[in-house]
Amino acid sequence: MTPGLERRLEQAVERFEEIERLLAEPELAEDPKRFTALSREYADLQSIVQTWRAIEQLEQRQAEAEALLEENDDEMRRMAHDELAEIEAERERLDRALRRLIVPPDPNDHKNLFLEIRAGTGGQEAALFAGDLFRMYTRYAEAQGWRIELLSGQAGEAGGWRELIARVIGTGAYSRLKFESGTHRVQRVPATESQGRIHTSACTVAILPEVDAVDEIKVDPNDLRIDTYRSSGAGGQHVNTTDSAIRITHLPSGTVVECQDERSQHKNKARAMSLLSARLLEAERSQQQSEQAASRKLQIGSGDRSERIRTYNFPQGRVTDHRIGLTLYDLDNILEGALDELIDPLTEAHQADLLAELG
Repeated sequence: MTPGLERRLEQAVERFEEIERLLAEPELAEDPKRFTALSREYADLQSIVQTWRAIEQLEQRQAEAEALLEENDDEMRRMAHDELAEIEAERERLDRALRRLIVPPDPNDHKNLFLEIRAGTGGQEAALFAGDLFRMYTRYAEAQGWRIELLSGQAGEAGGWRELIARVIGTGAYSRLKFESGTHRVQRVPATESQGRIHTSACTVAILPEVDAVDEIKVDPNDLRIDTYRSSGAGGQHVNTTDSAIRITHLPSGTVVECQDERSQHKNKARAMSLLSARLLEAERSQQQSEQAASRKLQIGSGDRSERIRTYNFPQGRVTDHRIGLTLYDLDNILEGALDELIDPLTEAHQADLLAELG
């Protein structure tokens, strides 16, 4: 273990013991917000401390087994060799787990998120692909037990979506989908292609963590223009009957958000303000992290959607993630929501990058 990782581990154990003492103080019950924050941090650190203590116990077992190797009894020495082999295998497993756990957590990982998909080059075919992507994320969310709310969208002329914004609600949603931001490219033969030629289209995907109330960026009401209009498009049983849809324009940045999903104008305004805060915070974070993000493969949190991150090749049934050079011949299952086989390697690559920085 490198000195950097050892320091990180020592800090984690010290903080864990400190929080343990704080949670035992009776007056903490009078501050529910602080109690929740400390409880969450305690749970995050608990796995690190438990894994480290398990490693310490293994080291004790190892010392005892090595002492048995000095015995004259052949049977005892064989037992010691077997014990050491088991200890080595378990130590490797715990070391991997500890390296994964010790990576500094992303404070947004537990949050809900806003999913934005926009058709790019490719016209109608791009809109159809945007529909495929939304279906893929919807299936994945359903498998995780999450909910999806479609906030606004513009349907494509031949199906699919020209653009859409949805809210994904579920514990850990952002931690699993945060690597999906970027340009997604599709290669396939459109239904309207009479000569069987493969066309290339693209969509952009943005994943924005939902802003907690305590983190809300300060927005001057004088900087906002709020318009109401009648809902239209998918999702509204009361379509074109009430002026409940909301469009908010942040005048200094030109950022525009819309929400037409809810029957209540008040609820639509609250959803739109939450999305606006998320976008403004993401823009601020992107600016601060641009230099660092430019040198990292995964472009985590950078908001940089100019880079092609993934290609879906239908003729070959192939999906390639260009950031880590991963190619899978499992296109059908992936489009049905089997995203873990892409997400897990991306997560591991990201953790390896962070470990290298710690080291």
